[in-house]
Amino acid sequence: MSGPSDLGAASVADLSAALAQGKTSALELAQHFLDRIAASGLNAFIDVQPELTLAQARAADQRLARGERGPLLGVPVAHKDIFVTRGWRSTAGSNMLADYVSPFDATVVERLARAGAVCLGKTNCDEFAMGGANENSYFGATRNPWDPAAIPGGSSGGSAAAVAAGLAPLATGTDTGGSVRQPAAMCGITGIKPTYGRVSRWGMIAYASSLDQGGAMARSASDCATLLTAMAGFDSRDATSANQPDEDFSRSLGASLQGLRIGLPKEFFGAGLHADVRAAIDAALEVLRALGATLVEVSLPQTELAIPAYYVIAPAEASSNLSRFDGVRYGHRADNPADLADLYRRSRAEGFGAEVKRRILIGTYVLSRGYYDAYYVQAQRLRRLIADDFRAAFSQVDLIAGPVAPTVAWDIGAQTHDPVANYLADIYTLPASLAGLPGMSVPVGLGARGRPVGLQLIGQAFDEARLLNVGHQFQQATDWHLRRPGLSQ
Repeated sequence: MSGPSDLGAASVADLSAALAQGKTSALELAQHFLDRIAASGLNAFIDVQPELTLAQARAADQRLARGERGPLLGVPVAHKDIFVTRGWRSTAGSNMLADYVSPFDATVVERLARAGAVCLGKTNCDEFAMGGANENSYFGATRNPWDPAAIPGGSSGGSAAAVAAGLAPLATGTDTGGSVRQPAAMCGITGIKPTYGRVSRWGMIAYASSLDQGGAMARSASDCATLLTAMAGFDSRDATSANQPDEDFSRSLGASLQGLRIGLPKEFFGAGLHADVRAAIDAALEVLRALGATLVEVSLPQTELAIPAYYVIAPAEASSNLSRFDGVRYGHRADNPADLADLYRRSRAEGFGAEVKRRILIGTYVLSRGYYDAYYVQAQRLRRLIADDFRAAFSQVDLIAGPVAPTVAWDIGAQTHDPVANYLADIYTLPASLAGLPGMSVPVGLGARGRPVGLQLIGQAFDEARLLNVGHQFQQATDWHLRRPGLSQ
């Protein structure tokens, strides 16, 4: 590698080759990205511990010196602050856990450390992953590197901004209703949410247990394949982990798209889709057609019902999961409580932010006696209907494509007082989450005010390798994934 600028633009394969050939060291790589993080004004990171990062880099260099090789050995990665990480604060973007330092690593962190990846720090996120703008973090909003006035998308906005700005070559994220795909689209990077259960949830701070799934974020589909290969795998400690054999998600990269049938749900291309986003999506679909794919109109008739179904199921599960934060065992504890009830009330009132409180209240309400059948049970029935829609569509096509979000990133603060508008932005990502299917976002252009647009690809269960290949083939034919924001970071 000839200079620092090359490090920020290099693919993971290039970085791995440079490390193996002695053209750079893990220590030099880590220091380069730490320097960029320190100089950045994006608020993409919650916690950075240079001494821990550099110690991991030295250990990686020792492994390389012994002749060990691996696609991630010595390569830096940033972790969304939902994955507990030994030695770093693990806050979930919340005051409730603002000073919590985990005594153990999440499975995802553990697997990547075993592969030799070097942790750069913990990235900013919406509190307990609840949000689509990264404005709900106790530590302040992350800024979009394409336009610092814009949101980066959420809840994995810190990870997306870090990759887009060249603060990290790779980052982990989590996706409950679109929280990998949406920020990837809005920051002009590639992100994949695998099939539910593909990536272990052990050590991932829970929001909605039947929906949360770890995902990979990078500049390219090829880099995402490398990261996901290291992240994914069965974990006996996670009761929701899918007992699937380990897989190399790079195995299909390079396969022809000739004869591939891509479904276009008519519900994804209605009046709510803004013209600038539609234009970029249409142009991307024409590229895929030119590569040999056939475009087929399909229908997902329950699409509009995904929003009410999700915003009943997810808050209900959040209400249950977050009941553990009571000021007694760990997390924020109110000072000088008058009694136990006062301790509970004030610890939770002080520890949780407005959006988390809103979702806890909704969740508690829909689970309460007299409303459980009317809301929660009905939402689960809708979830089954949404899954049935996908089964019917996949009888006609190999995968589904469409927009990630109706609009490009909006300005910070523009929707702060209208949570429903934020919820509506998830209309295209929620169905795949409710059905437990893999989905990814690939950068395909720039929309209004030069802000990025992403193409969403949705596959059948455990068909991540095909999605990644389609993204890779698109990126071999275009350069959107290589374009960088104009900020000097």
